[in-house]
Amino acid sequence: MAISTFLSRPISSFNAITWPSLCFFKSMYHQFKLDHPSLGVKCCSSHIDQSPDHMNGRQPELAHIAPFGVTMTNNRTSKPSYRWRRVLLKVSGEALAGDQAQNIDPKITMAIATEVAAVTRLGIEVAIVVGGGNIFRGSSWAGSSGLDRSSADYIGMLATVMNAIFLQATMESIGIPTRVQTAFRMSEVAEPYIRRRAVRHLEKGRVVIFAAGTGNPFFTTDTAAALRCAEINAEVVLKATNVDGVYDDNPKHNPDARLQDNLTYHDVISKELSVMDLTAITLCQENNIPVVVFNLNKPGNIAKAIRGERVGTLIGDTWNTEAAASKRAKSLF
Repeated sequence: MAISTFLSRPISSFNAITWPSLCFFKSMYHQFKLDHPSLGVKCCSSHIDQSPDHMNGRQPELAHIAPFGVTMTNNRTSKPSYRWRRVLLKVSGEALAGDQAQNIDPKITMAIATEVAAVTRLGIEVAIVVGGGNIFRGSSWAGSSGLDRSSADYIGMLATVMNAIFLQATMESIGIPTRVQTAFRMSEVAEPYIRRRAVRHLEKGRVVIFAAGTGNPFFTTDTAAALRCAEINAEVVLKATNVDGVYDDNPKHNPDARLQDNLTYHDVISKELSVMDLTAITLCQENNIPVVVFNLNKPGNIAKAIRGERVGTLIGDTWNTEAAASKRAKSLF
């Protein structure tokens, strides 16, 4: 009982106790409670177990953490989650030009930045691969004035860097933290591409723009998009173009051409549809990366595509998310 009386005295009355001694006393106090639960040990220190819930004998209630993309209401019901958490947006150079005679239309870049800002605030991670066809297309200039294909492709890679810097400036003007990474070193204007650094930027909520393609000639920026998507573990390639999606025929020559809702990788390859080059679509097929082809010029399409809503043409997957979810659920039992 002497020990109980001793421990019942307020700690503040022991003037000689220093902070390290107090920590030592706290550990002794808890051990004594465990060894002698029947003894009424009291402590008046404000530094020990000062949580009201603990003093009342109740454990603090842990906050309910909702899964990504799920908003919990007051009655703990959930709203639909977003289909993809990390996406790669492929923007063609021609789309950046729009209908203007200039190489880049500022209205287009601002529209892209606005929609990307809307989805990044929801916690969705967005990476972008930008083309350069609005400034220089290497495959078109190869052979002109003795220009070989490799040199022409390198010039085209420089064009993608120009577009990336312009798009970065537009995004940062509305408050989106953005980083440009190039496939070959241009340290004065952009970061070199480092996969782990790019992933870290995305995790911190920054938009990463990949420029200079793959860094090698004879590869398109579509291939760069598929490659970067696989490298950073993105879940989908969103290919923004000037058309509504993939048609069964050229809509410019055939007014009866029909827009395709869903396609398989085999359909794209066997029918030689000009969606992406063969290397890019094969890379997506091998890594099970779906591709969404949609019209960039229609407001809201980027956000719809990222949320998994029906827009354009989906390759390698189906828009029927409910049926797919039901099928996956049945496979578990």
